[in-house]
Amino acid sequence: FGARQDPNGAYAAVIPKWIDACLNGKPIVINGDGQTSRDFCYVDNVVQANLLAALADDENKNEVYNVAVGDSTTLNELFVAIQTQLACAQVQPVYGEFRQGDVRHSKADISKARDRLGYQPGFTFQAGITETVAAYLQEHA
Repeated sequence: FGARQDPNGAYAAVIPKWIDACLNGKPIVINGDGQTSRDFCYVDNVVQANLLAALADDENKNEVYNVAVGDSTTLNELFVAIQTQLACAQVQPVYGEFRQGDVRHSKADISKARDRLGYQPGFTFQAGITETVAAYLQEHA
């Protein structure tokens, strides 16, 4: 996730959708109980990992690496983070049904990227949300 993600469209990601909804007083729908978790990764972490991979020695090139934060954030925590950043207490979540086939928890193992590339995420989830919200506000001011 990060700046300039489109909140509209068929493949819009949850973070820009919820930022847009919060700013416009629209309901935020959370599928399930909100305890579903993801390893939300800020785009600058991905850039960092790609640069490290591009500069890797021959032994560590042409490998597959997980790029993430290595931590998990629930949808409820995501909602609170966005709500807090935007001070939109008037927007409350609407809980819907679990999406059929949805993975309940996701947390990436980044040890291979850390050990072989020296990858260490520069942005936590919270730091990434702060940057993303600031960029969204600047872009849509």
